[in-house]
Amino acid sequence: MRINTTVNGEKYQVDDVWEGESLLYALRERMGLPGSKNACEQGECGACTVYLDHVPVCSCLVAAGQAEGREIVTVEGLRHDDELHPVQQAFVEAGAIQCGFCTPGLVVAAHDLLERSEDPSDPEIREALAGNLCRCTGYEKILDAVHLAADRRSNPGAL
Repeated sequence: MRINTTVNGEKYQVDDVWEGESLLYALRERMGLPGSKNACEQGECGACTVYLDHVPVCSCLVAAGQAEGREIVTVEGLRHDDELHPVQQAFVEAGAIQCGFCTPGLVVAAHDLLERSEDPSDPEIREALAGNLCRCTGYEKILDAVHLAADRRSNPGAL
């Protein structure tokens, strides 16, 4: 099967896609976009979270064929002109990245939250990130990163 999709603003035509192949596999192995991580393959950890038509999804649970004609944004697509997105930068600065395996999914989920809420509370952040598991940080640094990104978004001079 062939799929035609737009990923991070770029058109992709991917050939020889197996019917049961996941979008995650297609992104990583066929399109050369390794940002989304393959961890549980069951939609439990959130490491593979991407936007599919502006909605966050676990790409391990989406069949690659479902991406036909649709728009995908991965963690790589959040940056602009080779500059980290403010959410990505906040994760770096707050020390919210340890092993980095969960980071792509957390960044996409945090980005989505901040698109919906300018100044989320800790409970709102915890709820928004509940589908993303981290084994290294204890989540406090992740909360700090989301708060830092929210602050910078509402105070652009703080960038």
